[in-house]
Amino acid sequence: MQLAPAQLPQHLQRGLKPLYTLHGDEPLLIQEAADALRAAARSQGYTERTVHTVAGANFDWSEVLAAGGSLSLFADKQIVEVRIPSGKPGKEGSAALQQLAAQAQGNDSTLTLVLLPRLDKATKSGAWFAALESFGVTLQVEPVERGALAPWIAQRLQAQGQRVGAGETGQRTLQFFADRVEGNLLAAHQEIQKLALLYPQGELTFEQIECAVLNVARYDVFKLSEAVLGGQIARVARMLDGLQAEGEAEVLVHYTLAEDIRALKRVKDAIGAGRPLPMALREQRIWGLKERLFERALPRLSDTALANLLYAAHQVDGIVKGLKQPDWPEDGWQALHRLATTLCRECAVLPARGAGTPLRAKIGA
Repeated sequence: MQLAPAQLPQHLQRGLKPLYTLHGDEPLLIQEAADALRAAARSQGYTERTVHTVAGANFDWSEVLAAGGSLSLFADKQIVEVRIPSGKPGKEGSAALQQLAAQAQGNDSTLTLVLLPRLDKATKSGAWFAALESFGVTLQVEPVERGALAPWIAQRLQAQGQRVGAGETGQRTLQFFADRVEGNLLAAHQEIQKLALLYPQGELTFEQIECAVLNVARYDVFKLSEAVLGGQIARVARMLDGLQAEGEAEVLVHYTLAEDIRALKRVKDAIGAGRPLPMALREQRIWGLKERLFERALPRLSDTALANLLYAAHQVDGIVKGLKQPDWPEDGWQALHRLATTLCRECAVLPARGAGTPLRAKIGA
């Protein structure tokens, strides 16, 4: 049985199931869901808890199976928690988890809680995960994406009796808050809690949030790719500065940008050869959010623009490896800023120039 995290409170009001599996790569939301399950269990008499962390190929699964079938003299009910940080239980673990799932059915004295990281499609198709899903409840915890971060912050503020102003001023305050905590949800949660300690309940001003909230944003190159293809120029600049401050490798950032340009060119060429857009995207393994971004950006990109972007990416490849290029900054990060901004503008705005107008000089200017 699959359950959305937002449905968990209502689900717990109807009573606990004997087996729950939580998986996802957002530690805060996994922790909160697990805490809610533990709190509900304690209120229903589950007084004992054992935790088993699967580490290495030599982990003894017999201890987990034995724990599920035994209670101490001082407990009527227990929680057995199995943590698998790698998401790979191995052959022995696969068999043990299937047995554990089967044993949980109808067991009202043991609550089994399995914690996993984000799982790929192949792993979720495995027999052990299918058994956990079949005999228990699974919750897939998704990260809070940038577009949903401001409403998430507003909801958390409201839960502690605080809010921002109404209208455009309030939205600007929330966007400022989101910019400072993007990619770091645990720190965002801590900054929200800090506001409850610093200020009374009621409306918070922009100045109060600006003074109190630290810049704890964390970025990765995959999110950078989405921002560039989405035409979010200001966000792209912040992300590049953040990646530089965090010590990210210039060559990795360049590879991400260049690979997007190459993929756009390949899909554009396939469409020109008569392929339908959905087929061309599938052939290039473009899925999910990036698929939607490609669909929006491709009509705005001329063949000339893509050819010149490829040439620019080739020049920046040399710069980040220590070579000088005419009319380009010598600093690798400055060159990456120019390449990313140019691609960002092409994806954000319909080209005003004719299809044959050279872009090469414009990028290198």
